[in-house]
Amino acid sequence: MSKLNTDTQIIKNPEESLFDSPLMAEQERMVEAILFAAADPVTIKELQGRMPHGCDAAEALVYLRKRYDGRGVSLVKIGDAWALRTASDMGFLMQKETVETRKLSRAAVETLAIIAYHQPVTRAEIEEIRGVSVSRGTVDQLIELEWIRFGRRRLTPGRPVTFVVTQDFLDHFGLESARDLPGLEELRSAGLLESRPVMWTGDVTVYETEDDISDASDQTEMFVDT
Repeated sequence: MSKLNTDTQIIKNPEESLFDSPLMAEQERMVEAILFAAADPVTIKELQGRMPHGCDAAEALVYLRKRYDGRGVSLVKIGDAWALRTASDMGFLMQKETVETRKLSRAAVETLAIIAYHQPVTRAEIEEIRGVSVSRGTVDQLIELEWIRFGRRRLTPGRPVTFVVTQDFLDHFGLESARDLPGLEELRSAGLLESRPVMWTGDVTVYETEDDISDASDQTEMFVDT
């Protein structure tokens, strides 16, 4: 009878582990090993799926982040994922290994900024904010860089597609989310925005496309009111 009771107890708890969970120190080492080898940031769900039964990836991340605090490598959150990155104050040591990429055009920078600050945003809304048409090449370049992606379609006539920034964009600029983007005052302090309004002299010309602006750039002078 006792044997039958024992068997019954086992059947009632089929998910109960026959082994103890690894020590938290060992779970930290597992998380560290996965993140170190990963080419892209890893979510807690992905970590949990790779670790043995009974592990708590979220708790291991908390302890591991504290362990890396103040060291040359930091454990950082990027969107809903985690990654090991060189500490921001050690970036100067990597200058020789930095790959120089081509600069974005002014149109691409403006388009990227509008998407980052107004996402999700449609092409028509981008053009309304910029005041000129957005060329297909500009959007394609940003998609190719994997800094923007297609978002959900708007529930409006025509069902226009929207654009949002990607996790790669956040990773490149060291942001946890788009909410961490600098404000206007920070941009002005960094010299990325003019603190005084820009004024034009002469006749006002309305440009229909970005190509029109490029063609006229050598013929038009811009003056700042002093």
